Amino acid sequence: MSAANNITPSSVDWHSLETNAALERLDVSAEKGLASAEAQSRLETYGPNQLEEAPPTTIWQMLWEQFRDFVVMLLIVAAVVSALLGDWIEAAAIMAIVVLNAALGVFQNRRAEEELAALRQLAAPEANVLRDGHRVSVPGRELVPGDIVFLEAGNYIPADVRLTEAVNLRVDEAPLTGESVPVKKDSHSVLPSDTPTADRENTAFMGTVVTYGRGQGVVVGTGMTTQIGRIAEMLQSVEQEQTPLQKRLDQLGRTLGWAALAVCGLVFLLGWLRGTHPLEMFIIAVSLAIAAVPEGLPAVVTISLALGMREMIKRNALIRRLSSVETLGSATVICSDKTGTLTQNEMTVTRVAADGEFIDVTGSGYNLRGEFLKDGEAVRLKDYPAILTTLWIGALNNDAILETERLSTDELVYRVVGDPTEGALLVAAAKAGAMPILLNEAYPRIQEVPFDSERKRMVTVHAVRDPQPEDISPFYDTDQREWYVVAEKGAPDVVLQQCTHYQNREDQAVPLDDEQRRRILAANDAMTEDALRVLGVAYRVSRDLDSDHDGDFMNDDLEEDLIFVGLIGMIDPARPEVPPALAKATHAGIRTVMITGDYPNTARAIARDIGLLQAGHDALTGVDLDAIDDRTLQDSVVHTDVFARVSPQHKMRVVQALRANGEVVAMTGDGVNDAPSIKQADIGVAMGITGTDVTKETADMVLTDDNYASIVSAVEQGRVIYSNIRKFVYYLLSCNLAEIAIIFLATLMGLPSPLTAIQLLWLNLVTDGAPALALGVERGDPDIMDRPPRPPTEPIINRVMQIGIAVQTIAITAITLTAYWIGLNLFSDQHEIAMSMAFVALSFSELLRAFTARSEYIPILQVGLFNNRAMNWAVFSSLTLLLAVVYVPFLQPIFNTAPLTWSQWQYLLPMLFVPALAAEFTKWFLSQRQKQAAPSI
Repeated sequence: MSAANNITPSSVDWHSLETNAALERLDVSAEKGLASAEAQSRLETYGPNQLEEAPPTTIWQMLWEQFRDFVVMLLIVAAVVSALLGDWIEAAAIMAIVVLNAALGVFQNRRAEEELAALRQLAAPEANVLRDGHRVSVPGRELVPGDIVFLEAGNYIPADVRLTEAVNLRVDEAPLTGESVPVKKDSHSVLPSDTPTADRENTAFMGTVVTYGRGQGVVVGTGMTTQIGRIAEMLQSVEQEQTPLQKRLDQLGRTLGWAALAVCGLVFLLGWLRGTHPLEMFIIAVSLAIAAVPEGLPAVVTISLALGMREMIKRNALIRRLSSVETLGSATVICSDKTGTLTQNEMTVTRVAADGEFIDVTGSGYNLRGEFLKDGEAVRLKDYPAILTTLWIGALNNDAILETERLSTDELVYRVVGDPTEGALLVAAAKAGAMPILLNEAYPRIQEVPFDSERKRMVTVHAVRDPQPEDISPFYDTDQREWYVVAEKGAPDVVLQQCTHYQNREDQAVPLDDEQRRRILAANDAMTEDALRVLGVAYRVSRDLDSDHDGDFMNDDLEEDLIFVGLIGMIDPARPEVPPALAKATHAGIRTVMITGDYPNTARAIARDIGLLQAGHDALTGVDLDAIDDRTLQDSVVHTDVFARVSPQHKMRVVQALRANGEVVAMTGDGVNDAPSIKQADIGVAMGITGTDVTKETADMVLTDDNYASIVSAVEQGRVIYSNIRKFVYYLLSCNLAEIAIIFLATLMGLPSPLTAIQLLWLNLVTDGAPALALGVERGDPDIMDRPPRPPTEPIINRVMQIGIAVQTIAITAITLTAYWIGLNLFSDQHEIAMSMAFVALSFSELLRAFTARSEYIPILQVGLFNNRAMNWAVFSSLTLLLAVVYVPFLQPIFNTAPLTWSQWQYLLPMLFVPALAAEFTKWFLSQRQKQAAPSI
């Protein structure tokens, strides 16, 4: 057994070891790599380089979860009893609803099982390794600790790697750490053992991608021992919880179910004591059970959520779990990632400084439209030659490419290939009129000294072409020598050390004294305090550049006597639509918290810029979070708006602390590092464009445009959907409770049952169901975002709804029993006439009242009587079917109805409007009470 098999790779702080020490610990040669036999042995020891996943939930387990719902179980019992009594139509209708609801639930849950499969696919691509002294390609799952891997631009990193070589290597770690700028790697550095993941510059991590340069390293972690593997382990450890809507509907179903059983038992007992035949009383009790439990509720809720999901897609939000639509609407806190969510994920130059003058640059992202401002006024850069030269040098000393793309609308857009920072320099130069392609033609690059972490600068050499192409000579010709431009950019203090002169406002190169150096450094400090990433640029023009025997210029001589030109400050700007969206969310009582892996200064600046950081609130870092316990964190999250430089574990702790305070938390993000906290939150929101497969599969909702404004729009739509659900729950319950009261009171009075079981089922599924669905597509009250979020503990039936249900139950019961009494006493020759009058009174009044249920607070005339087309069709269709049941001969024996004459309608018509008028009066009464109570609040 090799030495490597005697250690556990995950137990070693590889970033704190020298490269030779790491190779020695893993018993591998950097020149030959592992032998094939040794690699096979280690594969058997450590296992494949893939992520483990929890055992998948079977179809039968998913179905069982669906049928464990209390309301569903009651419906199954009712269907069985109906079948035993011979009511097969009833039984079939109920079971059809149960099966449909279960199928939809299983379909949604099945998709959630794909999340770890997507993570595994992301994490283990093909890998180029050194084995037996040869460079070969192997499946990523076959990598083992000790493998020497080669890294190139565009490669996914297939495992956790301790770098042994890094040539201008930059890695995009945003999916793992949230860092918005590709990280420069340094294989020679040796770091303290407690260095955070985001700052380990000598290590590359599985699932991240190389954006620039090349490198080589030794595998130190595979599968579940990698950083991404630990995230996958956290994903498995977070259990899925019911959303607030599921909890409330389950609570409602249980309450109704037990109340129904109690009333059924009481009615059965009373009838039996009065000498009624037990079988007859059992039929009445079953009818009561059907009336008490709203059979259509699960289906109506599911369909309403599905309709809401369709509306969400129009608003660029894709809902992956139907029941999560409501949860976002009840959110009290939105935890948002910064990079790509609040910002554009496009570095943008916003300020240029030269010789004490600051010029602001407008525009954002890679759009070439923008202005140059001084003190808020537009200026011509011809009047500021040092600023122009600064941008010119930044575009020449650049490895990025600015490409054009023509959209289907014939609009020309630009995109950057390469490092986002260098792309920002190209865009800024283009705004000034210096298109990169023209600059590179006029000043072709002939040599470069790449940027590295030790030098902290990059140097390029360019030939100056003569305007006459035929006279262009090689840059070293026996007869003629060309002019050359040496361009340098890098850390301002480092670049400044290479300079002996600076370019002043008069476009002259003057000696650089100590006072001027201090002024330049002070300007740099002022820009960094605004969270700008600052680069310094310098240049010189010369005919005399010494070269070595190969024709390359001597590096040490290139940077002699440079002229310092200026400073370029850039930032990943906020999306322009974010500030108004944040203001809207704040007005709606929703707090937004930034949780990012970026640096504190950058996070604070963005938070201040968009209005997220409130006065008196704090910003904490990951180091701060490590220093406090969970109880202290629970207190701190109340007044902390920004969490910066955090790890995935920190994000989960913040979400847990907020939830422990009773908040309903929505967590947004795009990277793999966001997946555990997204799953931990009440509802997870993933970015559809920049989001990884893992995050999308973990999330409850995916934003198809990665726009924060779409989150707020989704919150608004979520509130509308929940409000609509409340409306049809209110509508259904008042109807069903009235049905219970009708049968219960008729039994107490010794009257025959006014309604049969099939009539009750018809009422619940047709007369009540169609208008309830129409209520599910209401546009929402105009003041929906003026209300604070609902308390998480508030039941779906609050006090306002309780009053409304009580009023409607009394009104509907009164007119139905009155119609039944009239039928029994004035038209006593046929019991079917009395039952039909009760059936018609109940059905018509419920349909007319559906219009008033379109708003809980606003009068129907203010809402608009007929502006919900779905409601118009629902009521018209239900009325048509009701009349068919009453007047079509072959339906009359099925539904125990008889045709009504005009003499009977004369009694019915005045009573049909009573419940609707009572509902409008209740709205007025409650609004008056609210106005009277307002001053005392």
